[in-house]
Amino acid sequence: MNKIAFYIAFSLLFVYTNQISAQPTTPTRLLSIYEDNDYLNLAGKGTDRAYTNGLRVEFFYETKKPFLLHLDDWLPKAGINSIDTYGWALMQMMFTPMDLSNPNYQAGDYPYSGMLLLTHSMISYNKTKRYNFRTQMLAGIRGPAALAEQSQILIHRLTGDQKPKGWQNQLDTKLLLNLSFTAEKQLANINTLAEIIAGASLSAGTVTNSVSVYPLIRLGKMARYFNGFFSQYSGGYATGRKLQFYLFTKPIISLVASNALMHGQIGRSPGTLWKDHPPFTAPGNHFTAELQYGFVFVIGKTSLSYTQKPTTAYSRGMYSHNTGNISLRISW
Repeated sequence: MNKIAFYIAFSLLFVYTNQISAQPTTPTRLLSIYEDNDYLNLAGKGTDRAYTNGLRVEFFYETKKPFLLHLDDWLPKAGINSIDTYGWALMQMMFTPMDLSNPNYQAGDYPYSGMLLLTHSMISYNKTKRYNFRTQMLAGIRGPAALAEQSQILIHRLTGDQKPKGWQNQLDTKLLLNLSFTAEKQLANINTLAEIIAGASLSAGTVTNSVSVYPLIRLGKMARYFNGFFSQYSGGYATGRKLQFYLFTKPIISLVASNALMHGQIGRSPGTLWKDHPPFTAPGNHFTAELQYGFVFVIGKTSLSYTQKPTTAYSRGMYSHNTGNISLRISW
């Protein structure tokens, strides 16, 4: 719990000091850095298992120039006068079992798994009718080439934690390609103090095949959600609010057909012997639930957010899990 307080306090100090040189311009660029980690837990009960870490660096921008081969022209937009924001992201994710000291394959737990992902996205807002569309294309790789083993060993060495010994049992190499689409619509609001938004998303490809539905509730001092992506994480210029602070909650229910991030065949590494052939992990749960809740703090060009994300078990017969997220965003 003390580490969480330190991370948040340090980030808030960075947010404040970054405003000294703020210029009164409308933001059209935004850099986002976020860290998912199951050690981050508001209850002070951090772990190091299941979805244990995710690092994502993303660049958002507004432009009139289409992407290569005019691919962005084919993505659905929220009307003729939509506010369109594009993004590129690089992300690494890793999953591990509970016992990192065991070098053997642990059939009764989540597997070692690493993914390295590149995404391109477009978020299109209709400010008048208050709805949006988000389309995301993903490409990457699962397996040793994702370098999750090297990343976790380095992190544990720097923090003095035990060395994970079972990465030779990670999921095998697989090409990851996916397309996801999300739509959101405002149901009700009280000026800029409260908003209730309904959302649904569809994901298909070699990563995940799923359908999710959720409500999003925001409460506090904030810019309107459908004024565009930059309005949520920057203030004073396009949003009319230099300072924002709001709470949010987002319960999600998902129907999952497949999830390659933690389900599949265990790779055969040098020195690893199987009696017949490499085993498969436990099948995934087809129905999952997740509750996201937290806060967003915005001052001028910079924002900080914290999100807690308890979830039901990803796989049949496994345990539920809880991760936290700290995100820092700087716009200009």
